[in-house]
This record gives sequence, structure tokens and C-alpha cells, in this order.
Amino acid sequence: MSTPPLKKILHVDDSPDIRELVRHGLERGGHYTLMFCESAEEAIEKAPQFTPDLLLLDSVMPGITGINLYKQLRESPALADTPVIFLTTQAETLDLTSFLRAGAIDLIPKPFDVDSLAETIEEIWREHHSRTD
Repeated sequence: MSTPPLKKILHVDDSPDIRELVRHGLERGGHYTLMFCESAEEAIEKAPQFTPDLLLLDSVMPGITGINLYKQLRESPALADTPVIFLTTQAETLDLTSFLRAGAIDLIPKPFDVDSLAETIEEIWREHHSRTD
């Protein structure tokens, strides 16, 4: 079975600088429809209508972890099977298995290479779909 195209990405991060870096990297490296949210509350409100192919979530935001946000988003039928990649500054200190157990298909550590961000995400996307085929 072939890998479905990655078309729509929802990115949630409380840092305007990180959101701008992600926007720059994804707009340069791919042809995606993008939605950016600055808070968990905004994502919970907007994500079900946007129906992204992929969630790109900050691991720690004010008041909520990325894992807990992902659990809340998955309660929506429109997002129940949406894969997630976490962006984290804590890749060294956090246990990768806790992210994988929560449903993450991978982690991208911050700081990340803006110029190769789209390529990195596409590679993770292909690997994820090769495991699920």
C-alpha cells in the first residue's frame, strides 16, 4: 500500500518564535495547508474542523503537556486516528517511551534544522505508514 500524501498539518506551540520557524520550514519545504495555534484551548476549538493529517505539538505548554493535549484532541472523532509528532526541548530528559505510549509517531528535538524540517517530517510520515501498512 502506498503512503498517503501529507497535506494538512496543525502545529501547536505557545512560542511565537517557534511557530514562525515551523511556518518558515514547512512553507519552504512542502506544499501543505497549515494551521497554527498558540494554545491548547485554541487547538481544541479549531482542530476538529481543520481535520489535519498530522498534529505537530509542543511537548510542554502553559497549563498542559503536549501528551495531555493529544489525549484531549483524540476524543474528537475527527481526530481519533490523527498521528502526532512532538517538538520538544526535553528529548534528553524525558522518556521517549512515554511519548510513544501516548501515540507519538516520533519526536523532533528543539532546536531543529529549519531548512530540513519538512524533509524530516515527510520521512517520519513515510516510516509511520510503512509500519502501519
